[in-house]
Amino acid sequence: MAINLEKGQKISLEKEAGTTLTKITMGLGWDAVKSKGFLGFGGKSQDIDLDASCLMFDDKGSLADSIWFRQLESRDGSVRHTGDNRTGAGDGDDEQIVVDLTRVPVGIKSLIFTVNSFTGQDFSKVENATCRILDGTNNKEIARFNLSTLGPHTAQIMAKLYRHNGEWKMAAIGESCSGRTFEELLPRITPHV
Repeated sequence: MAINLEKGQKISLEKEAGTTLTKITMGLGWDAVKSKGFLGFGGKSQDIDLDASCLMFDDKGSLADSIWFRQLESRDGSVRHTGDNRTGAGDGDDEQIVVDLTRVPVGIKSLIFTVNSFTGQDFSKVENATCRILDGTNNKEIARFNLSTLGPHTAQIMAKLYRHNGEWKMAAIGESCSGRTFEELLPRITPHV
């Protein structure tokens, strides 16, 4: 059974998965808020483009690589983004980032995952926004983070995956901020590295 993560909570991914993890998938899903038409008829939904990103930081705390809709794979090949969904249409995860933990270079200390509203709508316009971590070998959900905290922010610094004593752990950051891409969030991200 997956853990529902709360802001600031830390977990051992391997303990939650019950096995040594070699691959994880971060899935992001959302639906646009449907507007109501005249007398409740003729409503339509507005497209909202949320974007998942993964930032790789080295042991000095410097940004080593970024995986997002403009760069779908890390230079070393250990992290891969499955592609940009610009509407939230469809069931399940709308975007995924797959991390092969066995291929993450030893010098990489942490991976930070962010979610941004590229189209600029704040999260109060987003329904059913969730981010989840899956065991990439069997797609078993390990942890889930609910992003549908309604508010005037356009981005979330979601979670940090980091090495500790030879094991991968995860900390739910859950910090709300504003920005259309991860680049605009870097000043707020670096204290979490």
